[in-house]
Amino acid sequence: MKGINYIERFINWIHEKTNEKQFLIFSSILVGISAGIAAVILKLFVSFIREYLVEGYFFKFDFKYVYLALPVVGIGITVIIIKYFFKGHINRGNSSILFSIAKKSSYLPFHQMYSHVITSAFTVGFGGSAGLESPIVSTGSAIGSNFAKTYKLGYKERTLLLAAGAAGGIAGAFNAPIAGVLFALEVILVDISISAFIPLLIAAASGALLSKIILNESSLLFFKLQEPFDYHNTPFYVLLGLLAGLVSLYYVNFFDKVESRFSRINSSFKKWIIGGICLATLYAFFPSLFGEGYDSIKALAELNASQLFKDGLLQSFISDKWVLLLFITATMLLKAFATAVTLGSGGNGGNFAPSLFVGAYLGFIFSFFLSLIGFTDIPVSNFTIVAMAGILSGVFHAPLTGIFLIAEITGGYDLIIPLMIVSAISYIIVKYFHPESLDVRKLKEKGAIVSENKDTSILSKIDTLSLIETDFTPIHFKATLRDIVETIKHCKRNTFPVVKKNNKLLGMIYLDNIREEMFNAELYDKVTAKEVMRKPSTVIDVNEDIFAIMKKFEESGQWNLPVVEEGIYIGFLSKSTILDKYRSQLLTTV
Repeated sequence: MKGINYIERFINWIHEKTNEKQFLIFSSILVGISAGIAAVILKLFVSFIREYLVEGYFFKFDFKYVYLALPVVGIGITVIIIKYFFKGHINRGNSSILFSIAKKSSYLPFHQMYSHVITSAFTVGFGGSAGLESPIVSTGSAIGSNFAKTYKLGYKERTLLLAAGAAGGIAGAFNAPIAGVLFALEVILVDISISAFIPLLIAAASGALLSKIILNESSLLFFKLQEPFDYHNTPFYVLLGLLAGLVSLYYVNFFDKVESRFSRINSSFKKWIIGGICLATLYAFFPSLFGEGYDSIKALAELNASQLFKDGLLQSFISDKWVLLLFITATMLLKAFATAVTLGSGGNGGNFAPSLFVGAYLGFIFSFFLSLIGFTDIPVSNFTIVAMAGILSGVFHAPLTGIFLIAEITGGYDLIIPLMIVSAISYIIVKYFHPESLDVRKLKEKGAIVSENKDTSILSKIDTLSLIETDFTPIHFKATLRDIVETIKHCKRNTFPVVKKNNKLLGMIYLDNIREEMFNAELYDKVTAKEVMRKPSTVIDVNEDIFAIMKKFEESGQWNLPVVEEGIYIGFLSKSTILDKYRSQLLTTV
């Protein structure tokens, strides 16, 4: 505890002695190192589970298929931890990070700095077919967000440190600092200024350095190029890009459909059991779906395809190359199902590693097929590596991340041209059918919107609930004109909502529309509010997003509109208040 106090004092001293920009640079170093530590801890935790529990204990049983039950154990532990230690819910996936930026002022829960490390380690360590990168990104982002919160930094700096944590996490997971920066820019940050690059670069470099020092090469996804790029193969890379786009579309659509099916199951116990049975069945026939799948990716890149069906029930049936091709194709297509089942049944993980898995299999299938039909000198390992960038680009809408991640983990840029070709084509195809990535589509389902347009992005961050004005005095629909006049005497507003006893909105009374009646005393006890009210031209539902609200203001021509929740009057939203909020946020982003 004393050590922690000394660190806090040191950071506070730095905060006092530096200006805002200098402290932001210092903060990005700490956040990057912390995110790198989180990535290293998670990798080592999973290695420990795999080495000492899975392989060191369970694989010693005479029954060699005992490993089929392990995902049930891992997902079960994850479900129990989430239910009893994190109150039944943790925010999974990049969409939750985007939601916090758009709707929660970039605040992430404190427990997210460690909850994803614990839960994803059990899920993936025991064989769940998912990746660790998404939990690492969530952990790094939470570290950045909570650091900024602790030292009372503003929204702009808080968002930047959140992204810096994500960059440090990806950099630490792959020892790929450039990919970490580009991931933060393409996936996490919507609008970016040049000044943000330096903190992201520093955070990513810090995370990658820590990974380089602590983790050995076997713990990371790393390849050595076996053949140089041959420009004569360019047409094949173009065709591979087209296939990568189509497979990315398949992956995104199929994953979303399966995960949605699981979300309809109310019982977490049923989800867990159904998911466990599905995974055990899959692993029995397709053992390479077990866990992250990085071992099988390395096996493909090293042209050692026999490792993919080792100890599987179909091993004895794979007798020739065409059957092997069919088997690998089935494995590739089933990866989306296995990942969706893992996450949908209660496990924790992400789609980053599965995307690389599918890409490696696609590249191998494509090049292997070409060799089978008579094309010679096909660089199978190169196609295997390049296709990973294509699928990553399509699934995450992040072509630059895909290009530079593969370039970094292969130790050079010899394949930069085919990487660009395949990634660009795949991205264009997926973008045509799905303008938003899977994470952004999930974000929209939560009621938040992210756009590449800066004005739209700023608007989407406005919390309209906080702008609702409640100082308008409601009038009961049976109130007489005398009561209305008395109410007007004590109010500064010239608009009055008319409601029933349960506060259900019936109409509006505008001061300008009852001036004649107000000066006719004979009507005071004869006319009621219901008779002089007007039905509102439109109302705003409390759950509507900012864009629907602004459209209603434009169409109605009104500057104040009532807000309701299931017909119950809540308050008013003012167009001028929203525009003032927009201008103030615009100034903070300049």
